[in-house]
Amino acid sequence: MMQFPTSVLLHDRPSQHRMQWVSFTAAPQEALGMRFVSVLPALTPPPRSTTLAAAAINTSATSRPAVILPGLGNNTGDYQSLVSTLEGAHGIPSVVAKVSRADWLRNAAGLLDPNYWKGTLRPRPVLDWYLERVDQAVSEAKMLCPQGGRISLIGHSAGGWLARVYMQEFGASHIALLLTLGTPHLPAPKGFPGVFDQTRGLLDYVQKHCFPAVYTPELRFVCIAGRYIQGARFGGDPKLASDEILEVVEHPGMVEIATDGSTNKPLSAGPTIRARFIGQGYKQVCGRSEVWGDGVVPEMSAHLEGALNISLDGVYHSPVGSDDEKRPWYGSPAVVEKWVHHLLS
Repeated sequence: MMQFPTSVLLHDRPSQHRMQWVSFTAAPQEALGMRFVSVLPALTPPPRSTTLAAAAINTSATSRPAVILPGLGNNTGDYQSLVSTLEGAHGIPSVVAKVSRADWLRNAAGLLDPNYWKGTLRPRPVLDWYLERVDQAVSEAKMLCPQGGRISLIGHSAGGWLARVYMQEFGASHIALLLTLGTPHLPAPKGFPGVFDQTRGLLDYVQKHCFPAVYTPELRFVCIAGRYIQGARFGGDPKLASDEILEVVEHPGMVEIATDGSTNKPLSAGPTIRARFIGQGYKQVCGRSEVWGDGVVPEMSAHLEGALNISLDGVYHSPVGSDDEKRPWYGSPAVVEKWVHHLLS
């Protein structure tokens, strides 16, 4: 298993050039087993072994075809800009699973399953329609591979954990990489007041029965989380942003945080109405409202034990409502630059 430095980047917006690095000692959290890698500003690149940015993108490298799995409520067209970026700028053949917005209404069939009401719902047969679309896209991508070649899966939002279901049910021998973008991997905690499991047991099933996260030469899981806005409670003052990230650091040592040079503090949304509203959404996913996330999925829920876990500052959850300059999402060109090298073999 490859080892990585325990570094977390809190602020790395493309437009920010005034950066200052602050170091402090973090307490170990051995039970969580998380590893983080920082993406550092290109103006002052750190040593090659400690940063994702140091792995310079080699456009002449062999590119595995990629299959993009849409998130809940998204359709194939939402990812055309991402496909253009991957193919046009990086030479990565890409196929999006064919999904329409109306297709998601098929999930209502789960209401007829008694397990839905018990909170023990399973992915199949409710989500068979989605898995079949993924399998069709995988078959198309495999035709683009050289003989014996493998592919990458890119799962956005729910598409990330659905990719794990697909790998469990259809096999993973032809998959070299699963890269997830803002995926709520972890099931909602039990026994928290006001928390309702919106997946009705699906994520519990995935966690217990589906392909576990690994990071090996044969198969790599890369989980990317966005830090777009910090949530807040509907009462009281929110905690500092750094309090949240320290809770998922495994190894003791120096943790680096990039801050605005003028204030020397991480930016925070503050207890605005918007932050409180988003915080309630975060709470339904992870049991806590005062955490950082991409506006939909909390950062701590988008990482998996055993995977290479990455946090990117200023990254919004969805292509719908995003803006490449003012509100970049995971698939915006400047953000893609930070993770695309994982797709190059």
